[in-house]
Amino acid sequence: QVQLVESGGGLVQPGGSLRLSCAASGSIYTLRTMAWYRQVPGAERELVARITPHNNTNYDDSVKARFTISRDDTKKTVYLQMNSLKPEDTAVYYCNADIVSLPLSVGRFYWGQGTQVTVSS
Repeated sequence: QVQLVESGGGLVQPGGSLRLSCAASGSIYTLRTMAWYRQVPGAERELVARITPHNNTNYDDSVKARFTISRDDTKKTVYLQMNSLKPEDTAVYYCNADIVSLPLSVGRFYWGQGTQVTVSS
């Protein structure tokens, strides 16, 4: 079994910063692409940022130049550094990872439980 556990969410004032972490554990043979999504009530979950095993990244236009995704494969962890936060960044943030559990097996996408980020004065 594989688990993704997020941490680092909370309440922050506009213009502030937060750093989210997502640690993967369990049966992990290969960590492939990892990503952060976010969701607000009544809306679909949307991609925020994604990072490949070769550290190629892409971001939603709304967060470019403010958010930075990174990974540490020795710790099986992906991070999201969020700067210059705006009220419209308020959402539940979810970690997503494409993980191969056994040699020669296919990868599967896993989700974390989500962490709330609230940007408000």
